[in-house]
Amino acid sequence: MVSKTDDIPASVPNCNPVDLADEAGDGAQDDSKEASKTRLKDSCGCGHSADTAIMNGDGAHERTEEAESKQDGSSETDGGEESNEQEVIVIQDTGFTVKIQAPGTEQFDLQVSPQEMVQEIHQVLMDREDTCHRTCFSLQLDGNVLDNFAELKSIEGLQEGSLLKVVEEPYTVREARIHVRHIRDLLKSLDPSDSYNGVDCNSLSFLSIFTDGDLGDSGNRKKKGNELEQIDCTPPEHILPGSKDRPLLPLQPQNKEWKPMPCLKVLTMSGWNPPPGNRKMHGDLMYLYMVTVEERHISVTASTRGFYLNQSTTYTFNPKPANHSFLSHSLVELLSQISPAFKKNFTAMQKKRVQRHPFERIATPFQLYSWTAPQVDHAMDCVRAEDAYTSRLGYEEHIPGQTRDWNEELQTTRELPRKNLPERLLRERAIFKVHSDFAAAATRGAMAVIDGNVMAINPGEETRMQMFIWNNIFFSLGFDVRDHYLELGGDAAAHAAPTNDLNGVRAYGAVDVEGLYTLGTVVVDYRGYRVTAQSIIPGILEREQEQSVIYGSIDFGKTVVSHTKYLELLEKTSRPLKVQRHNVLNEKDEAVDLCSSVECKGIIGNDGRHYILDLLRTFPPDLNFLPVEGEDLPPESQRQGFPRQHRHRLACLRQELIEAFVEHRYLLFMKMAALQLMQQKANRDAKMNIPAITETTETPSESNADTTQTQTAASDSSSAAEISTDGVSPTENNSSTASQAATDGEEKASKPATNGPLEPTATQNGECKSPLEDPKSREVVLNACKAVGSISSTSFDIRFNPDIFSPGVRFPDDSADDIQKQKQLLKDAAAFLVSCQIPSLVKDCLDHSALPLDGATLTESLHQRGINVRYLGSVLEFVDKTPAKAQLEHFYRIGISELITRCAKHIFKTYLQGVELSALSAAVSHFLNCFLSSFPDAVAHLPPDELVSRRKSRKRRNRVPGGGDNTAWASLTPSELWKNIASEAKSYYHFTVHCESVDQVVEKYGLQKTTLLREISVKTGIQILIKEYNFDSRHKPAFTEEEILNIFPVVKHVNPKASDAFHFFQSGQAKVQQGFLKEGCELINEALNLFNNVYGAMHVEICACLRLLARLNYIMGDHPEALSNQQKAVLMSERVLGIEHPNTIQEYMHLSLYCFANGQLSTALKLLYRARYLMLMVSGEDHPEMALLDSNIGLVLHGVMEYDLSLRFLENALTINTKYHGSRSLKVALSHHLVARVYESKAEFRSALQHEKEGYTIYKNQMGELHEKTKESSEYLKYLTQQAVALQRTMNEIYKNGSNASITPLKFTAPSMASVLEQLNIINGIIFIPLSQKDLENLKAEVQRRQQLQELGKIEEPTEDRPLELEDTIPID
Repeated sequence: MVSKTDDIPASVPNCNPVDLADEAGDGAQDDSKEASKTRLKDSCGCGHSADTAIMNGDGAHERTEEAESKQDGSSETDGGEESNEQEVIVIQDTGFTVKIQAPGTEQFDLQVSPQEMVQEIHQVLMDREDTCHRTCFSLQLDGNVLDNFAELKSIEGLQEGSLLKVVEEPYTVREARIHVRHIRDLLKSLDPSDSYNGVDCNSLSFLSIFTDGDLGDSGNRKKKGNELEQIDCTPPEHILPGSKDRPLLPLQPQNKEWKPMPCLKVLTMSGWNPPPGNRKMHGDLMYLYMVTVEERHISVTASTRGFYLNQSTTYTFNPKPANHSFLSHSLVELLSQISPAFKKNFTAMQKKRVQRHPFERIATPFQLYSWTAPQVDHAMDCVRAEDAYTSRLGYEEHIPGQTRDWNEELQTTRELPRKNLPERLLRERAIFKVHSDFAAAATRGAMAVIDGNVMAINPGEETRMQMFIWNNIFFSLGFDVRDHYLELGGDAAAHAAPTNDLNGVRAYGAVDVEGLYTLGTVVVDYRGYRVTAQSIIPGILEREQEQSVIYGSIDFGKTVVSHTKYLELLEKTSRPLKVQRHNVLNEKDEAVDLCSSVECKGIIGNDGRHYILDLLRTFPPDLNFLPVEGEDLPPESQRQGFPRQHRHRLACLRQELIEAFVEHRYLLFMKMAALQLMQQKANRDAKMNIPAITETTETPSESNADTTQTQTAASDSSSAAEISTDGVSPTENNSSTASQAATDGEEKASKPATNGPLEPTATQNGECKSPLEDPKSREVVLNACKAVGSISSTSFDIRFNPDIFSPGVRFPDDSADDIQKQKQLLKDAAAFLVSCQIPSLVKDCLDHSALPLDGATLTESLHQRGINVRYLGSVLEFVDKTPAKAQLEHFYRIGISELITRCAKHIFKTYLQGVELSALSAAVSHFLNCFLSSFPDAVAHLPPDELVSRRKSRKRRNRVPGGGDNTAWASLTPSELWKNIASEAKSYYHFTVHCESVDQVVEKYGLQKTTLLREISVKTGIQILIKEYNFDSRHKPAFTEEEILNIFPVVKHVNPKASDAFHFFQSGQAKVQQGFLKEGCELINEALNLFNNVYGAMHVEICACLRLLARLNYIMGDHPEALSNQQKAVLMSERVLGIEHPNTIQEYMHLSLYCFANGQLSTALKLLYRARYLMLMVSGEDHPEMALLDSNIGLVLHGVMEYDLSLRFLENALTINTKYHGSRSLKVALSHHLVARVYESKAEFRSALQHEKEGYTIYKNQMGELHEKTKESSEYLKYLTQQAVALQRTMNEIYKNGSNASITPLKFTAPSMASVLEQLNIINGIIFIPLSQKDLENLKAEVQRRQQLQELGKIEEPTEDRPLELEDTIPID
């Protein structure tokens, strides 16, 4: 058998991972970089496959296996690993310290690194408390001005201890504006309104409220001594188990820090701007108008030399300096002279600002929007006003009219060299930066287009057909223009095409072929419209499309052209994307060679680059949703009621599914080849009269038991053809190991799915020199290839033809055979989704390796397995029929709520298109009332009449796209909306929702209205006022128009990846898996550096990195370090994913554990209560994850001797564990034990005994009498019995002798912190095993043996209830 990635070298000439260590310099990484690139390339372009699992806190198993398989997949020896580490040293040149001398402050030391630019020192100084008010200065070394963009290592004479002087420079208009803007930012630094309004990449974070500031040494160390008495442990009422109350207000607790400190009442540009000519010649740059806190109105001149008061007033212009004015280089200094209140408050504010954790202040790479916000006062703000009316896009453009050439920037960054690590880091950093800027600009433009602030380039046409250009970005609306999509489903197809196209851009971008370019693409949904924003190919606007397209088709295949250069470029993508090169007929019936779908167009821009666009059919069609005349689907699909009619004909399979399917076929292929070879060997041996070797007799049976196929049929090659259909045996669906292969398949999805010339017969030890010389082996491979549908007959290679079943595409007659094969493959893939992937998802939910908490994480777990959301109905039906349905209740409930909110979103989209801007808040609140309020006759509030009538008389010039009758929305009623939701569910998801009102739904499926509100708001971009809503009142509607604060865009874009960093991260995870914690820790620290290098400080992947680091620190006993890393992870998760994202909830739980270990008990409790509140909001109490949370809370409360409270939480955990894990599970046994311990502390020994007996029984049945757990439990039972007897004796004594009884004092044990911590570690999956060196060696050997076996697919993953194995011991989360 061949290790899974032996095919990497096929794509990379002379890549030999073992020789990597030859030179530790820059070149060392070259080959392995190729290898790692190939591997990452195949991981799904959108990066779901691999890393979302890591992000998704879904239980340790999934990730552990995944990481192991990835590691094996890399076929990299330790030699390679070392060379990585050596190379890394090159990146981190040691830092050094320089002294900084700024005017008016003492000199101070600053730590810098040689890679930094001088500009970064500028940034530090503009952020420091004592120098933050300076923006316009240069740094000088021995009188020489340093170049801002020079790297420090390139500056002569700069060394350890050098003195850099800060020298004030003269202002220009641009510098003066930057200064004013910076001062405004400082004044607003504690004000959260930018986060609520979703601007400038600000977002909310509330962690510091629960930890009282930073968790470092300033934490609760001070009250170590008698900490226990001071803790108030009582949680608020709504957090207690069983509470039905779900208040909204605690979601955004009020932060004392945010109370504004008034420094200035008004700071704005003066009406006297710009300075007249003669004043310009005196150096006046601009005038500012201010009102101080003391109500003094002043007018300030910004001149080249600085700022001073002038004598102008509101109505008279007098630019002469005011009498007592002095010139100051900084506005802050000037204001501190004039206004005592400013001086006092500004200083206090800057102190607070620098005390905040940097992660609370840094901008995120992509904007996050909050769906709730308090009422924020609207204050005067000159910079905001200026930004609104100029096209400011980045910090550098303070001069309107300076737009960026996005296409040039996006493509130039792709062309940067990538030979060695430093180059790749630079390149990836540039790509990421331009992408996030482009996404921000495109979002802004799309909103401007829909709000009617951009002039169309074809203003004469009907509004739906208009196209726009703004700031070098091209915008088009998601409507079917000129019946382009008529045959494919009209507007529905036009709405789906942009997201398909984006997936295509993502996939080609991830393959990253040199010389092939895609457009920057962002899809924005805003106010019911879908807008596609694209960068513009140079020259495309000057010519007709027909002339420009030199590859592909502009009319869905009626006319087709091809081009050799494009074929050569696309050929390179065909293997990673599994696209088969094929011929189609053009209008003259000539065969045209293509290596993509026909819609994919190739255009050479005026810049000479080869662009491809319209990638909406990159992946093959999904036949389950594409009924074709005369074509039958395999029985597995038909049984489930497929094919089904869909809204449009653009339904494609996901890339993750293609990967999993190919992986699945590969296992099948290997198995068949191996079996046939065994057979031949056995026959040969039989002829020579040698008894068959035992090994051969064993193997077929092993490979049968193993994974999916129960195929003895495969043993004789004649019947091999039968196996080519996917569902080899009907038993597959219900066998317990069903689709093990499939699950393996996706867990390894980030390995290249071995798609390429592979010589499978090189047996384990590689003793066959060149197996294919032997005709028999060749025949074996041929049979296996035929059986699995490989396009080559000598090696395993599966690819798809994306044009099959496209209307209008015709194929030449000579490829009829091939087309037939391709059709079969597509049918098999569709059947594979239904018969393998959906069951495997449900199985993962049953054994809790997938744990979705809300709609987003549910969608993510579907996507990881390649299941499109349109299958949600089928998934729910499958769950409904599962025997263990009760244990999937949480999954079913989240699924139903997702299905309903998605249907509501579809309806809301069309609903909003008919609403004019002035009625928007009324319309949104009316829709939410119909959707969520129990009030039966919700009535819409139309805008007051007198406003409407005066406007009606004038002709409305700028009509909203698609606008019609603008009050139709007001007639919607709750019952009508719910009827529409039910019919939408039926027609789109083929799922029947039985209910006529929100209350029925809530009752029937156990949903929560708050959860539904959150889901619909997040999906549609609504922002509502945070207050307590009364949904259940039958007398008045829940929402009024005043409570709808905003409507935000929902943005989809490509997330460029940091491939090297990700590679290190995976290697680190794998090392940790194998028990090499220290090496793992180093690799992950390295990954963290590289991630920071590419993404800046804030990113989801950095968050995962920090979480793992914290966990490792904790296991290795460095608690303070664990605390600091986990604090960063929580802050980052809040800022990048959202304050109530499931990921954030998990991070809060981890942080509380490390707080407890650090002796900060009250903080640990506050964090757990916060996590429980968020969990109740997001998914309610009935969820397996809640059991873990409650066990944590119960244990901590037990530790602080709050026994009654502790019992409430632990007994709730016991109930939930019993429900979701079954009453015989080890988790339940542990729950019983925890409850027993609390009863023991309360001296209620009878109850304690009862619970411990339950636990003992489970241990005995599951583990046997001799297992240490069983022994421990029986010891504890004895001890409890003794205690109970002693207590009884004492009681009898008292009854007998009254008050003069001689009582032996009873031992009541208050739990020690150590014992509580030990239990906390156990329930959180962290187990410390005291191992001797010898044990460690054995363990490592065992791990390696298992991995080799796993490689060969010989061993099943350990199931949950086996005795603890390595999986359980070294957790990765």
